[in-house]
Amino acid sequence: MEIKWTDRAMAKISAKVQENPNKQIKLKYDTDGCGCVVSGVTALWLTDEKDSDDIQIETNQYPVLVEKSKTVFLDEKMTIDFNETANTYMLTCPSQILNPRMSLTVK
Repeated sequence: MEIKWTDRAMAKISAKVQENPNKQIKLKYDTDGCGCVVSGVTALWLTDEKDSDDIQIETNQYPVLVEKSKTVFLDEKMTIDFNETANTYMLTCPSQILNPRMSLTVK
């Protein structure tokens, strides 16, 4: 799996990473309240909890934790961008937009 940060996304998340130096970035496939695991949405978490199912993906900037059991819902090549207008992150892959309005939550 390959994850790339755009310059806009790196610039935006850098301040949060510096404010929370002991936390790791996690690309969370969140299914809470969705009713079904295939209806989940991706979100960015800054967390100090690394679950036993998490794998670390090296990127062009910050490493990202991903739940190994949820990789089936993700693409092999993804990009994390930042949308200034919506003030949210965006997760894309070459063939589609996986989440156009991805939030960042500090856990």
